[in-house]
Amino acid sequence: MECARLTVPLNYAAPQGETITIGVLRHRSGGGERIGSLLFNPGGPGASGMAAVASMTEASAELTARFDLVGFDPRGVGASQPQVRCLTDGERDAERADDIETDGSPEGVQAQEEESRAFAERCAERTDHHDAMLANVGTRDVVKDMDVLKSALGDAKLSYVGYSYGTRIGSTYAETFPQNVRAMVLDGALDPEQDPVESLVAQGQGFGKAFEEFVKWCVTEQDCSLGTDPATATKAYQDLTRPLIDNKAAVDDGRLLSYEDATTGTVQALYTEQLWDTLNSGLNALKSGNGSTLMKLADTYNERGSDGRYSTTQDAFTAIRCVDDPRVTDKAKILESQERYMQVAPFLDDGRPDGAALDSCAFWPAPNTSEPHTPNVEGVPPVLVISTTNDPATPYDAGVNLAKGMRGALLTFEGTQHTVFLQGIQCVDKAGEDYLVDGTLPPEGTRCTGR
Repeated sequence: MECARLTVPLNYAAPQGETITIGVLRHRSGGGERIGSLLFNPGGPGASGMAAVASMTEASAELTARFDLVGFDPRGVGASQPQVRCLTDGERDAERADDIETDGSPEGVQAQEEESRAFAERCAERTDHHDAMLANVGTRDVVKDMDVLKSALGDAKLSYVGYSYGTRIGSTYAETFPQNVRAMVLDGALDPEQDPVESLVAQGQGFGKAFEEFVKWCVTEQDCSLGTDPATATKAYQDLTRPLIDNKAAVDDGRLLSYEDATTGTVQALYTEQLWDTLNSGLNALKSGNGSTLMKLADTYNERGSDGRYSTTQDAFTAIRCVDDPRVTDKAKILESQERYMQVAPFLDDGRPDGAALDSCAFWPAPNTSEPHTPNVEGVPPVLVISTTNDPATPYDAGVNLAKGMRGALLTFEGTQHTVFLQGIQCVDKAGEDYLVDGTLPPEGTRCTGR
């Protein structure tokens, strides 16, 4: 592994002005004829590309032989400097524990908005170069950094793998630098045309489907925490979790499990079938008042270490989303989206009246720099989009729409998990490797299943 820092302009509108650095990790190719660099982004937004590449160097002998694998932490993220910083560890713990989101009363909505406003203000107070960083942390500027990185690595054209939010980086790069694209694998797509409200409802639909798949598995187990009847499983889940709003469950480390943490832990487990057994155990433990397993799942989602320290991923997530999309201030639209969300993901319905609270983006100190749209990718070579039928976080149709919008090929994986490339599914991995190495796309309508 080699690590470095890439120096880029803080504001590309003033390229001779202040600079920031991007953290970069490279694993050099070996054992085959080198093609060039292969850049990765694992999504988030806010996840570390350096950490992702460090953990995947044995995922594909073909790719590690032919490419230098390169991970970068987007501006404001991880090892890049300065980091976006908003909440202290104690403030993050307190926010997770308060369950304020369940109070839809006028007073509850006011309290939620005060918390959202305070979050935006703390981001401004605690992030170095905050005015320019919070205005220029979005995808518009990340792809310019990526183009600088491509050149610094000595590549004439970009080869790229983007997961989840990383698909937005890929489509935005292709639109901004169409002549610089060699190949792109985009896995777990965001729909490029959806606004924040539609995207949220679509994600709810994804989690709703994933929960239904979990239930189908659970009711066949002897110790299913939700009983033996799929028709009553959602109510059984609600009966377990809703009481946490008023009465938190004990956790082995002395904390208390909130309703928010229980649902966050559930969502974390729905990202992959490998965590279904853990989720079932956690729900069974909750029946006897122990919230430790669900809390560990929620800690994983929030990237809280055993020492109580958090990564800054959640801070960066909000900052990037706030400048990537138009802010939503229409309260009628917010209320409608909440109602639609609960219709498609009823297991997450807390049973209390909804309130139309504005989120932190409504109070963000800088305007958005992007808007949802179909990318204009004239001149871009065909890309490979991979979409999973029961992806909980980025629904299958989003991949269909991205492939169509970018005039690329669609590879379908039949499963329940979030993203799949280089995770041991031979059919998917082979298709992606063939495309990245020699440009061969899978035949139209290709579907992969199992391992």
